[in-house]
Amino acid sequence: MIMDRISEESGVEKIVKTEEIFEYVQKQYGTVPEYLWSKSPDSAVLRHKNGKWYAVFMTVEKSKLGLEGNDLVDIMDVKCDPDMTNMIIQTYGFLPGYHMNKQHWITILLDGSVSEAKVLDFLDMSYDLIDGAGRKEENVSGLQ
Repeated sequence: MIMDRISEESGVEKIVKTEEIFEYVQKQYGTVPEYLWSKSPDSAVLRHKNGKWYAVFMTVEKSKLGLEGNDLVDIMDVKCDPDMTNMIIQTYGFLPGYHMNKQHWITILLDGSVSEAKVLDFLDMSYDLIDGAGRKEENVSGLQ
């Protein structure tokens, strides 16, 4: 009975948290989640205005992340400065990017172990890194 309540509360927290993140990015960047996979209808990506992904939301088994247990956990993959990746993944709630380049992407657990403020900070950093990549390409082509 207690476990059922915890599961229900976790599910509600996840839905509210994900919706809050999606509201934030719509206001901040004008982006909306895209649901690209019919086999994973709850998985979503956030795409920068330059067309590149800056975040991926998924629900995966903890064991697939190297964590104990087979229960499901909600995660967000974001782009990260490669110089910071190894340091960041030493902190609980942060892991090497799941299904992504582990040098350039990190996975953040959306189970309450990372504060919403930090989640949004890393989301902003990811957006800026993607934006910076686009600007470098524009600058190079503008010089030629």
